[in-house]
Amino acid sequence: MATRCFRVFPETRSIGRALFMITFAAFFASLNSVNSQAPVDKCILTVRLTPTNNQSCEDSTWGGFINPGCCGTVFSHYLYALGQRANLTGLIFLNSTEQKDCLVSIKSADKDGLECGIEKLTSGAGACSDYMVKDVDHRLGDSLRKLTGSCRLLGSRDKDNQTCSSCLTTWKEMGITPENGVEPGSGQAELCRFAVLVTLMSKRFGDTRWAGEVHKCLGDKQVLPIGKWILIGGLIGITVILLIAFSILCRKTVKNPKRSISKGQVNDKPSKTSLPRGKDVTAANNLIFEDGSGLRIRINEVYSATNNFHPSNFIGQGIAGKVFKGVLSDGQHVAVKHITSDGYMDTFVREITSLSDVRHPNLVALLGYCEKEDECFLVYELCHNGSLSDWLFGKDKSLSWIQRLEIAIDCAQGLWFLHTYPDGCIIHRDIKPTNILISENLQAKLSDFGLSKVIDAGQSFVSSEVRGTFGYVDPEYRRNHHVNASGDVYSFGIVLLQLLSGKRVINLNLAKPMPLNRMAKVLTKGGNIAEFADPKLKGEYLEEAFEAVLKLALSCTGLKQQRPSMKRVVSELEKALNISSSAVKSPEVEGK
Repeated sequence: MATRCFRVFPETRSIGRALFMITFAAFFASLNSVNSQAPVDKCILTVRLTPTNNQSCEDSTWGGFINPGCCGTVFSHYLYALGQRANLTGLIFLNSTEQKDCLVSIKSADKDGLECGIEKLTSGAGACSDYMVKDVDHRLGDSLRKLTGSCRLLGSRDKDNQTCSSCLTTWKEMGITPENGVEPGSGQAELCRFAVLVTLMSKRFGDTRWAGEVHKCLGDKQVLPIGKWILIGGLIGITVILLIAFSILCRKTVKNPKRSISKGQVNDKPSKTSLPRGKDVTAANNLIFEDGSGLRIRINEVYSATNNFHPSNFIGQGIAGKVFKGVLSDGQHVAVKHITSDGYMDTFVREITSLSDVRHPNLVALLGYCEKEDECFLVYELCHNGSLSDWLFGKDKSLSWIQRLEIAIDCAQGLWFLHTYPDGCIIHRDIKPTNILISENLQAKLSDFGLSKVIDAGQSFVSSEVRGTFGYVDPEYRRNHHVNASGDVYSFGIVLLQLLSGKRVINLNLAKPMPLNRMAKVLTKGGNIAEFADPKLKGEYLEEAFEAVLKLALSCTGLKQQRPSMKRVVSELEKALNISSSAVKSPEVEGK
């Protein structure tokens, strides 16, 4: 089955905004009149279409918003393309001229595309039709956050029958509040709902599996009249009240065991939803139980392991929350990430749904998770020797030349594994010393996959807003927003330079602060390699190996097309380790 892709980047041009409220007959008449003239490449969206046939037809109507027939797939691809554009530009709907060009392109690949009702999603119709992503964030922020939470498990193996219902119910409540000036059930209310949906798509653009499940859920369900929704809500409310009353009655007659933690009681019972577990988790089986598809650690076990998150167990803090060390009741040492910021709940979902099955000796293992209404916990294996940052910049710690090479190889092997993962290339997007943890035997492990992206087979990149840490972000990624493996290679190159020099990513002590890779180039041009070496090494390194690794690091931070693959990086580092190890064993060349 052929797949067609129309990709044209927006040209700099001034296009008058056409009035939306023209008749559909006039719209299609004008469309047909330019059909023979308008080239396919005038569409500013990237719409991937598979021509429909009798064997492949998604007959979803989005509750009657689009027309019956084989429109479901076309409409889903169109929404996904709007999400991509919103991710890059902040704009949500096309104006009528832009949309007309895209409908011409769609028609050339799928004759049913013109009859779906896509033209309803056009800017210039009032209400939310002219909203940008920032407007949705500002005016419908609460609704957007609710939708994000309700739909976040779609596409994961954790979803159940209630997941789609919750997502659908929340989406139908979008944009119909009186303060928005939108009449419930009106076309303007539909525009508001789709404005929120496209915004959500833009924030998780690249997660095609999740987007597909969201479209399937919302597209297949039939919209109930608002009165019926109110009736159903009332019945549910009455049922909940009766259940609560029954529960209170039962508690008076049956004594249930409880465990106290910190400020109150904790419920041992798992929630109905769960997230996928890893294949070879070594955590204590008596503390971790399966609920059919996922791995969940009882929340009271997490509190007990960390002594109610006592300050003495605090070991670090990131943008998503704090990290505490702990010991499970079977004696296993763990690190618990406590996520409390609503803005980073996607970190929790991404690490579980995308990476719980990804196992490698040089990746920190995710052992389990638990969650409550307003907070989430991720439980990892504990790396007793802290982070690489502690070793490079701490005053009381130091690494030998051989240890630095071994750590570099560990990290490179972890990235090589991620970039060649069978289910899709996994891009870490935040490689830096604080995200490289050191185990008890000084083995390095990559951690913190909260910004990771997966690139499906056949794709060379996915588009995304720029994320990462200043100084480690690939300059080309900052310019074009393309997430690909070369971005991780760049970040690794910066870390490699830090392993060589022991320096911060930018030297702020200079009169004119200079990035580390530029400093390395300046020193190497002058032949002053020794000046770049970490003073903690005390000159105890093989100059030949040092030069080779420095050259490798600079190639990693060079132009994208000149950067090596992680496979080659591993090979070059192993060569440097071999000649360095041989030199150490030979007294006549040791220390040279």
